[in-house]
Amino acid sequence: MDGGPSPSAGGVGSDAVLRTACVDSDAPDLVDQLVQALGDGPFALVLIFCGPATLFQDLVTGVQSRLGPAPVMACTTAGEIAPGAGYVEDKVVAMALPQRCFEAQVLLFKDLENLPSNELTQQTIRARAALSERAPEMTQEFAFLMVDGLSMQEDRLASALTAGLGPTQLFGGSAGDGVRFEHTFVALNGVCHEQAAVLAVVRSACRLRVFSVNHFKPTDLRMVVTRADPSRRLVHEINAEPAARELGRLLGKDPHQIDTFTFADSPMVVRLGGSHHVRAIKRVTEDGGLEFFSAIDEGLVLTLAEAEHIVDHLDEQLSALARDRAPEAILACDCVLRRIEAEKRQLKRPLDEVLARHNVTGFSTYGEQVNGMHVNQTMTGVAIYAPEFPCRET
Repeated sequence: MDGGPSPSAGGVGSDAVLRTACVDSDAPDLVDQLVQALGDGPFALVLIFCGPATLFQDLVTGVQSRLGPAPVMACTTAGEIAPGAGYVEDKVVAMALPQRCFEAQVLLFKDLENLPSNELTQQTIRARAALSERAPEMTQEFAFLMVDGLSMQEDRLASALTAGLGPTQLFGGSAGDGVRFEHTFVALNGVCHEQAAVLAVVRSACRLRVFSVNHFKPTDLRMVVTRADPSRRLVHEINAEPAARELGRLLGKDPHQIDTFTFADSPMVVRLGGSHHVRAIKRVTEDGGLEFFSAIDEGLVLTLAEAEHIVDHLDEQLSALARDRAPEAILACDCVLRRIEAEKRQLKRPLDEVLARHNVTGFSTYGEQVNGMHVNQTMTGVAIYAPEFPCRET
């Protein structure tokens, strides 16, 4: 390729294990800059993350037309994580996996609410088998999920897909809409969808490590959900009292002053499978209930959690991934509430530095998936290391 992309656009050499790019979402030549930054293919998979201000359909149509047969997965976000920069907004961030080191099998699931779980599982089994047959020499594998963040189907989806993936580890994120919570989109091959999800099963010659981290420790303060509407993720009563009023009492706050920042500061966790997982609250409803980001049910015991230092904790966890050798890059899905917490505590800059130093690329989500779980206030991702053996010629 003649000339290189500008530093602001990203871009790496043609022999790199993977490619990344970051371009201003209002750039008049947005598609040109992205394609130039990613460099020459062929690519096994291209991932695009962009904020709600971007003309999403135009973007994905334009990129797909330029990249030909490469599957292009995309989603709207609640913020982006740019290579070498950390948290950014109003950017389009992309990652491309070259065919010389990767192969991917991609599935689109539409009309999630009416798609039977057994069909999700069976399609996933077939996709994994087809990929194994196509790339038998690539023995490292992960599955990456993008899902409509307002579909309220993530819990069922993660469980059904994991059943079909066998030993292959799944991670992913729920598409966002800034902090508006109005419309979230996913796209595959230039076509946008709501109430849908896209799954990529990826094989590689690179060593891979799927991970999940959150910086919360459970306290001794527990509460019981006594009345709920699980289908809408609504809790009406906690400890047989109106939910928002009781939560305010337990936190020592006026329930009318509980807001997004309160939820980021005071998350709830549930104990499942021997570990604690965050069940974050989205908002207080007009009737004093609480709407959650993930599955909730009557009888569930919620435990108030307290935060460790988010910057130190993330640096420690990502450094552990580099203990033997540093990854070439980390692809991550990071809850928007973590970004909100960092901004409120004036820790965004040091957190940006941690993300940049560890080569993290990804997006801020409305929820995260790891194996069979849909969680909140968590970072899930995959660390991608140098190849275990020489990549093939393409």
